[in-house]
Formats: sequence, structure tokens, C-alpha cells
Amino acid sequence: MSKAFASQADLADKKITFEQLSAHCWAYTAEGDPNSGVIIGDKFVMVSDATATPSMARDLIQRIRQVSDKPIKYVLLTHYHAVRVLGASAFVAEGATEVIASQGTQELIVERGKEDMQSEMDRFPRLFRNAEEIPGLTWPTLVIGGGNPNIGEVPGKLTVDLGGVKVQIWSPGNGHTRGDTIAWVEEEKVLFSGDLVEYNAGVYTGDAHLQEWPATLAALRALKAEAIVPGRGEAMKGNAAVNQALDYTQRWVETLYRCAREAAEQNMDLKAAMAHTRKSMDPIFGQVFIYEHCLPFDVSRAYDEARGMKVPRVWTAERDKEMWASLQA
Repeated sequence: MSKAFASQADLADKKITFEQLSAHCWAYTAEGDPNSGVIIGDKFVMVSDATATPSMARDLIQRIRQVSDKPIKYVLLTHYHAVRVLGASAFVAEGATEVIASQGTQELIVERGKEDMQSEMDRFPRLFRNAEEIPGLTWPTLVIGGGNPNIGEVPGKLTVDLGGVKVQIWSPGNGHTRGDTIAWVEEEKVLFSGDLVEYNAGVYTGDAHLQEWPATLAALRALKAEAIVPGRGEAMKGNAAVNQALDYTQRWVETLYRCAREAAEQNMDLKAAMAHTRKSMDPIFGQVFIYEHCLPFDVSRAYDEARGMKVPRVWTAERDKEMWASLQA
């Protein structure tokens, strides 16, 4: 029997946790669903990743209001994917004036934001309940320019003072997407990584730069964080636990890409590449949240990159289903 497409069969609500990690930093997590981070200063609040819909964002706002009445001024888009950005209008309605993103993220919104929006709505029906409230694509109001440090360029960096706490924002290198952006509270050693880091959940690589990703993880490891809010999975506390999340993500990325290279060298087709990859990935990761959702998209991108396709192809709702059907046939 063929598997339900992507996460269309995943309709059960998840338990949400809103926990304090340090004096100013909070994690909003939900059993493997996309996470958000919150940094609460004496003057302003920043939210890292805006959730999938205004309805979901209002739940996060309600939880913030239980611990702070400070204005939510800043929203950081760690990357362009719809499940991370389309709730931003609720924060704007709450008074947010700055939606921050990297130059790479803005470029991806221009290139493929519309296609990604429809694609992800079809993949994640539970996350996009009440999608009719979404006014359209989310556009940054403040763009951080600069280059990719993995190839010797100097990234742009923004430091935001929330009052009593400063947040450093920059792109440490390509990985999950081109233009992935982090928030780093150096004084409290808390890292908000977006989907550059996951833990005990599927690592989505459909838009990834797999060869560059390990170097970007090394840059994050060098920060010596004492807490991390990963893109999916529980917040990790203590440097050993942070490294555990980094190790998990690196193992996924490197195992996936090694299998794709082997498949390309042996001139396998995509379906054979998928079967080959499962032999290595299933025993390690087969039971984690959204594994079966992620793997077909991951193998497709890894196989493309292993055959020399540096720029990820655009995923559309039509391409999603064609790829899925071809691997199920």
C-alpha cells in the first residue's frame, strides 16, 4: 500500500511547550513540529520564526503575553519556507515593525516563495488550518546583506538591542537553504538555529546545499552554545546536549549525501537511489518524526546535487506529487 503523501495523514495535535532557557530566552516547541524562539528584553521582544499561520502565531503571542507585556517589535525569518514565515502578519498586527531576513532569504522568496507556499500547504494540512487568514507572502522590511563565509566572503551582521540583552543576527553559511540565518545571544550562550539544526526529527533537505552544510555546522559548534532552539525537536540545554543536536544533524546530512554520491556513481535512477539510501538511513533515523515525509524530498535533492546540480530545483505542488508517485510506483 502506498504511503499518504507527505504529512497529509498527520492530523493529530501536538503538545506545545513554552519554556525559559535563560534570563531572556524562551523556546516554543511542539513534539517535532516547527519551533519558534522568543527573546524578551527590557524594552522589546524578538520572535525567531513566525509560525505557519496567523492563527498559530496568535497562540505564541498569547504565551508571550503571559510572561511579558513588552512590545513585540522584531520578527526574524531564519529562512524562507512557508511553515516558518506565513504567520508574520499576526505579529505585525500586534505591533511588530521589523521583519528581518538575510539577502539570500529575500532572493528565495522572490524566486520561489509563491511555489513553496502552495507546495507546503499541500504537504502540511494540519499546520495550515485557517490558512485563509494568510494575506500572502511574507516580505522582510530589513534585509541583512553580505556573503557566504564558507567560500571566504564576509557575511553581513546585525546586532539588535532589546534592552538588557543584545541579539546578533547573521548567516553562518549555506545548509538547509541559501541564506539560513541565526540569532545568537552571546551573553547567555543561547542559539536560535532555525532548520540548520534539528534533533530527533526529520531533517528536510529539499532546498539544501549538502556539501556546504557540515562547514556551517562547524561554525555553529564554534560558538560553544549552552542552549539551542533547533528548527524541530526539543530545546537542548548544556553544551553537551547542544553538540548532540549538531551531531545528529551532521550525521543525517553526511549519510544522506554519501548515499546519493554512491547512487550517482553507479548510475542508479531515483527510485534505486531511494532504496540504496534507505539501507543506511532507516536503521538510524527511521522512527523519528516526519522521517517518511522528508526522505523522498531529501533523496531527490541529494541525488541532484551529487550529479552536479548546485542550485536546488524549485518544488511546486505538481512536482511534489509527481516525485512522490514515481517513488511509490
